[in-house]
Amino acid sequence: MHRKLALTILTCLMIALINSGIVIAEEPKKDDQKESVDKHTETCKHNLQTIGTAIKEYHEKNGDYPEWLSDLLTEHLDDANILICPSDNNAGKALYTRAQDPNKPVSYNHELLAAQRTQVLDTHEMFGDITPLVRCMHHNEKNSIDNIMNLSFGYKVYQAHYYWQNHLVEIYGGVEEAISALEDGFQKMPNNPRFFSSYPTLLKLYISTDKMDDAEKLIERYKTVIDSKNVYHYGYLGDMLKDMNRHDEELQLYEELEEKMPKNRIVLQRLENIHELRGNEELALEYRKKYVPGLAFLGEMVPDFEATDLEGKPISIEAYRGKVVLVDFWAVWCGPCIAEMPNVKKVYESYKDKGFDIIGISLDHDETKLRDYLKENEIPWRQVFSGEGWNSPVSRQYGIYAIPTMWLIDKEGKLISHKARGEKLESMIAEALKVKAEEE
Repeated sequence: MHRKLALTILTCLMIALINSGIVIAEEPKKDDQKESVDKHTETCKHNLQTIGTAIKEYHEKNGDYPEWLSDLLTEHLDDANILICPSDNNAGKALYTRAQDPNKPVSYNHELLAAQRTQVLDTHEMFGDITPLVRCMHHNEKNSIDNIMNLSFGYKVYQAHYYWQNHLVEIYGGVEEAISALEDGFQKMPNNPRFFSSYPTLLKLYISTDKMDDAEKLIERYKTVIDSKNVYHYGYLGDMLKDMNRHDEELQLYEELEEKMPKNRIVLQRLENIHELRGNEELALEYRKKYVPGLAFLGEMVPDFEATDLEGKPISIEAYRGKVVLVDFWAVWCGPCIAEMPNVKKVYESYKDKGFDIIGISLDHDETKLRDYLKENEIPWRQVFSGEGWNSPVSRQYGIYAIPTMWLIDKEGKLISHKARGEKLESMIAEALKVKAEEE
């Protein structure tokens, strides 16, 4: 009885709201949302096809491609709205900053920017007409890079991963088609280092089609073009030897490279991976200690450094003995570093009066930007700045090659952690100080 009465009251209330002009909006159904996304995708495809027709006309008339897509207006493209993707939430701007058109609102990335035109034209020479000429990244869920919309040099529209060169079979339409295209590309561009990463790609395709003789010949051919001073070139060779199950040759390759480049982290990492796969765990760990900053110091005294802070005052780890210290290798230009900063500030405020402090090692080049950031965000702890970026004497001393890198050092000067960041940072500090964490 009560339920029937409640339904009657609710019905009367809804009728009253409708009669008063108040509209109750329903939550969009998933099917409606999908239909909207699909509609935007189809509109974007149409836009790109229209842009393709305009570029083709421009190219036929001028013998070159436009510098900007806005150059197509109005002779080759009547409607400026064609240059706007319906899913654009960036005020008529390409998501890639350098690709933002300076003349008109344009959502699409024009690949033939002056700064990269030569490289893109070389890519077209290597991979053919499937090479993207215009790209759209506006209608991907959660900023996914899996389904970027592309207009190719062949004026075809297709969706592909942002790193389309890793998905050639799908784009070319089959394994044999991809093999033929790469073989043709290497005939035209046999010695261009920008495309050496495609040698392992072609080798995998040969293996997948049981063309082992072609695979062997490809390796020998690649050996003739390697730059003996470029470790990445040897990395591609190592990948090919591994794919061919020539594991002893792969190991020998990196051992020889280690003799030439004993501190090269890529070589050391490859050797670690090889020994790990072979079950040589202790040897793998030894190699890892050689290239992971701080790993060799865990539980040991951290070597001291001597420098001056931003105010010109001497600073060293030794001077902080008796405190738990976080050494933060960071930079203003480093997105993850800036994202971590609120957490770092929080733990600093919580434990600064309990025996905790921070030393910032800035890898910035611009002192003004660094000082402005420190002032605007009220960062109180001392900073070491050389202006040399990755060549900062302190970062080089400790072999830092990625930031943020955050070392937590105990009161005696021993390293507690070489990756003290995120959710675990506060509990690490509290444990080192022998106090109760603030969050508990």
